[in-house]
Amino acid sequence: MPELHIEPLAEPLWPLLNKFYRSHNSPMKALKGGRLWVAREGEIVAGLCLTPVVGGQWLTGVYVAPAYRGQGLAARLILTAVAACEGTVWLLCHPDLEGLYQRMGFTQDTLLPQSLSERLVRYKRNKPMIAMGLDRLVRSISNNV
Repeated sequence: MPELHIEPLAEPLWPLLNKFYRSHNSPMKALKGGRLWVAREGEIVAGLCLTPVVGGQWLTGVYVAPAYRGQGLAARLILTAVAACEGTVWLLCHPDLEGLYQRMGFTQDTLLPQSLSERLVRYKRNKPMIAMGLDRLVRSISNNV
């Protein structure tokens, strides 16, 4: 079995992440202007997107193929991708995912940039959503433990 590699996805290969999302019937999409990260075991088995916003990065598109879930891959991928990010990393997610993100150091005690705050209001019109943030200090502590 090939070894699992976590790495940024080069821009010419970005369509591969959208193909991965579609192959799993996921509505997620790689955002233009973002930095894509993937976990590969030959093929892409997980992915995410980090998009610059005022004060940090917006984490979206976190998806792990069903056969790879429950093994800590999402956490490994996220923590690797955000390790070198400047500022806070924010995400908007369903409340059911709060525990997953809390274990990585994300909290709801975060001040969103206006663009994400407005987006959260729009999203909440149709489904339950929460905002969480991970600041640089917490990331550096997590990486040194």
